[in-house]
Amino acid sequence: MAADDEAVRAHGERPPRVALTIAGTDSGGGAGIAADLRTFAALGVFGTLVVTAVTAQNTQAVSGVEILSPAFVDAQLDAVLADFGIDAAKTGMLATTAIVETVAQRAGAGAFGFLVVDPVMVASSGSPLIAGDASAAYRRLLPYATVVTPNLAEAEVLVGRRVRDEEAMAEAAMKLCRMGARAALVKGGHRKAADAADVLCLDGELTWFRAPWVTTRNVHGTGCILSAALTAYLARGLGVREATGAAKRFLTASLERSAAGGLGHGAGPLHRLAPDEG
Repeated sequence: MAADDEAVRAHGERPPRVALTIAGTDSGGGAGIAADLRTFAALGVFGTLVVTAVTAQNTQAVSGVEILSPAFVDAQLDAVLADFGIDAAKTGMLATTAIVETVAQRAGAGAFGFLVVDPVMVASSGSPLIAGDASAAYRRLLPYATVVTPNLAEAEVLVGRRVRDEEAMAEAAMKLCRMGARAALVKGGHRKAADAADVLCLDGELTWFRAPWVTTRNVHGTGCILSAALTAYLARGLGVREATGAAKRFLTASLERSAAGGLGHGAGPLHRLAPDEG
């Protein structure tokens, strides 16, 4: 772009890629927007943000939520989009079906470049994180998703059937693509299995991404960090399959680096993210 070219001529380097997170806050710092921005920064991408909700939260529970109005979410989107070129965006906790609709309208207008939809519905502690018919709302957003990244419970809500084994994960990923998403990554991190396996459906083809289990209680925010890393790698120009593999490696390395010395008294956050692969 012209502005980028001018910056390169003037300073010898291109401005950083820009990513956007549309999500809620976590007062414990482990998940939500805090995790997204830390991940963007670790991967050399400049992070912008739109807040949907503010939570009173720590490693043990979500004790309160204040939801912003769809109009103010839209005002934040106006402010960011008027001043930044967004290379890739991700959604996290959208809180209400009305906010999902607000984001879908922007996505339909082509505002986000690549869009990673992390359909956050329930916190790890079990607290619900969206009001209303989440399945119907996300079906409205799926056709604009470059990648949708549900965990097993979220995949079950979206496809309307149990997803507990690898065969069901693969079927769910295929169905999500038939529902409109360009690609679907069904995450198997909540399964009791020999390894941590996720499956990607892209262009009708399934690809499995596997990693050894990391034994640790420090898992708060893992879903946010994986989807944020995927967003950052898409912003940096990787293809969907390559970005997914890179994001999986980044998360696994971050889990390994954070395995000991946890923070808080519950499921601790990933407090040492992996260095940029370059």
